[in-house]
Amino acid sequence: MKITLRTFILVIALFLQNIISAQTSSNKTILTGKITGSKKETLIGASIFVSGFTAVTDSNGVYVLPLNLKTGEYKSVVSYLGYTTLTQRVDLVLGENKFDFMLEEANTLLQTTTVTAGKYDKPLSEVTVSLEVLKPELIENVNTRKLDDVLQKVPGVNIIDGQANIRGGSGWSYGAGSRVLLLVDDIPALQADAGFPSWKDIAVENIEQVEVLKGAASALYGSSAMNGIINVRTGFAKSEPETKISTSYVGYLSPSDPAKKWWSNMPYESTTSILHKQKFGSLDVAASIYYGNQNYPWKDWYDKYGRFTLNLKYKITEKLSIGVNTNYNQGTSQYYLYWQDMGAGAYIGTASAYNKSDRTRYNIDPYLNYFDGDGNRHKISSRFYSVDNALGNSQANKSQLYYVEYQFQRTFKTDLVLTTGLVHSNAGVSAALYGDSTYTSQNNAAYLQLDKKWNKLNVSFGARYESNAVNGPVIVKYPDGSKDTSGTNGKISEARPVFRLGLNYQLGNSTYLRASAGQGYRFPTIAELYISTVAGSFPVIPNPNLTSETGYTAEIGVKHGIKNNNFQGFFDLALFYQRYNNMMEFLASPRIFATFQSQNVGNTEIKGIEGSFTGDYKISSDIKSQFLIGYTYIDPSYRDFTDVLKANSSSGTNVLKYRFRHNFKFDAAAEINKFSFGVGIIYNSNMESIDKILEFIPDVSKFRAVHTDGFLTLDLRTSYKFNLTKLSLILANATNVEYSYRPGILEVPRNFQIRIDQTFHYKKRG
Repeated sequence: MKITLRTFILVIALFLQNIISAQTSSNKTILTGKITGSKKETLIGASIFVSGFTAVTDSNGVYVLPLNLKTGEYKSVVSYLGYTTLTQRVDLVLGENKFDFMLEEANTLLQTTTVTAGKYDKPLSEVTVSLEVLKPELIENVNTRKLDDVLQKVPGVNIIDGQANIRGGSGWSYGAGSRVLLLVDDIPALQADAGFPSWKDIAVENIEQVEVLKGAASALYGSSAMNGIINVRTGFAKSEPETKISTSYVGYLSPSDPAKKWWSNMPYESTTSILHKQKFGSLDVAASIYYGNQNYPWKDWYDKYGRFTLNLKYKITEKLSIGVNTNYNQGTSQYYLYWQDMGAGAYIGTASAYNKSDRTRYNIDPYLNYFDGDGNRHKISSRFYSVDNALGNSQANKSQLYYVEYQFQRTFKTDLVLTTGLVHSNAGVSAALYGDSTYTSQNNAAYLQLDKKWNKLNVSFGARYESNAVNGPVIVKYPDGSKDTSGTNGKISEARPVFRLGLNYQLGNSTYLRASAGQGYRFPTIAELYISTVAGSFPVIPNPNLTSETGYTAEIGVKHGIKNNNFQGFFDLALFYQRYNNMMEFLASPRIFATFQSQNVGNTEIKGIEGSFTGDYKISSDIKSQFLIGYTYIDPSYRDFTDVLKANSSSGTNVLKYRFRHNFKFDAAAEINKFSFGVGIIYNSNMESIDKILEFIPDVSKFRAVHTDGFLTLDLRTSYKFNLTKLSLILANATNVEYSYRPGILEVPRNFQIRIDQTFHYKKRG
């Protein structure tokens, strides 16, 4: 039976009508009070749920929750980002009921509130999938200038040339679509044409936390989420105004091989950011500016850009709030695709591989939140995203993306949370990069998720119906003069449903067993279908016959919390299996000799195991430490290793390209009074296979033959706090190891970093 989008929406509408009409009216009760932290701090925007009814606190931490319930005993759930979720029984009588709540700060990740797994606040311990959380302290402590730098510390996550992959779910395809979806405050933030993340757009100076979901999430988030989610949650104004100024300097020292040093004046980076957050009555404001002047150790490789963000939220009533988040980024950069050689030219690009870019990117994200009289939440999120990349070598591209999502959410007194919504986006792309043609794309979807809790068992079920379409040229022309058709009258379209199911059972006081299975889906991007360019010396041609990827991820895991007087933390172990059908990768094209194109390479699978150990150890009030340890092993292979795949592989063995089988992460920090000390270690085993044609790049095969044991990097850091001023010193790549994440690019040598953070707090008037 063929499921259409209209049928799927009709089923959801009938389901909603039945459950909403089943509500019965009763006498009115009102619940009101104040929600504070354990230090008596006011919590603005804290949420309280009672039997399907919801309210949030105002600027004074006060909530007012009108209820349509009979008198009696009910369960209240109070949550706030960064604090432990509190569940407490309340006895309701007719009229006004006053209850105050106090939340403890979340001292362990088990207590951390997350939103990515179900689009609503939920304790990390109860989610049904593997999910990691990065806090702003770590982002600051390691002097993060781009978000992808700190993501390298997450177990199982690797960033190769700006492309994120989780547990080996992706390899490396220059500028092509991502299997990991980047979100900013739950809104997709990938470029419209290539599905590529722009990490420099993320305001690292204003991050509340980063949530990394591992595994297929297409049922809730759609195409591009088949390998996972990276969700950035931005910060917001607190009860007192705050200004934070940060500045940093990075100096690059000599490489371990003196012959590779081409510079006489030390390459450097300098960055400065200013962030201010304040409430003006019912208006919340968070604004930041950032400037980076980055002159890297790669010769003539630089990036100079400025970024401005402004986030506004206005509370019209206790139930209705509106807002808009904006981000503007403008800069100029130059980079190269690959080196001259592995000797004196290791940090110098081949002349034909250089590219210069002048870019302007901005987004405007209006949104609305409304709680109706029955406690249902209505949320409208939208985005306008404009990208103008003025590149040389006929690679310029412009795109504009329009995105809107309506979400309905209801919490029932039976501990059932219903989340459902509709999504529409469309984009227009014009680019020399795609043959000087104009393209449009559309995406429409309807989704439904049910989260139900029975005592110690949490069950999550999700379903999504999604349609995608790209309108391009009717005839595609190739460099050799041949032609091909592009879909039906230039339109390539497809629609399909995807589903997921997850379970989480509390075995003991702090032990949770989880299992999940979710389908993945990714529609090809405009870049993968129609790109026509030259990358260095390698022509890249279109492939209008490309088909979408499908697959699924299955996982079983256990999370065990440990807590005593001095130690709090958890151990997590997961076994996972990922399968992809019709996986898309860039390969040497069989159509034209010595060219690349995106192709469906058949079915693949990745089996693996991952373990992590995270904790805080407090010796005394003045001495405490934190650590994060993770190890991931993957076995990535083709289900049918054909002669064509073997011929395109540098190793000739059945292993997916650009993957590390073994991945180890370690980060630890200790605070002693006003001092802190930290160490970070990353180990990746040897990358066994790459595209065979890339061995034609000078010395790539020679470099790989010498570096067969993988690489281990060591970073050291220390800091000292002078009241509200913090001075940090970092020695990155302390052992000056020579390593590479992808062929033809040598990573940076040993470098020292100096960072100063100054924070100003202002007392509220009156």
